[in-house]
Amino acid sequence: MVEHSAEYQWSSYRANAQSEHSVLLTQHPLYTALGKDDEVRLTAYRELFRYQLDPEVIDEIRTATNGNYALGSAKFKAQIVVMLERRVTSGKSGRPSKMKDPRSQELFGGD
Repeated sequence: MVEHSAEYQWSSYRANAQSEHSVLLTQHPLYTALGKDDEVRLTAYRELFRYQLDPEVIDEIRTATNGNYALGSAKFKAQIVVMLERRVTSGKSGRPSKMKDPRSQELFGGD
């Protein structure tokens, strides 16, 4: 879309990193936790955007977002499964395979 978040029209970057006023935004508690005053928070927020993400990480984020899957460690995913009581990772596409009955080989001589 854009080279940097500050260039995107609907980004909150300019307000959170460059002190640009916006009537549409209020400071989030996570943002205010970045520092004791505005200057410290602005600097800390800019630091979050200092480096670009690796393309592989971006692909992981897109895949998780598009598939509505959890993104994180195995422990995190297991916790989310317990909380949501549903699968939070991609599954095998298609219809589930039929289970072979081990008795069928004995009865019918199949492989």
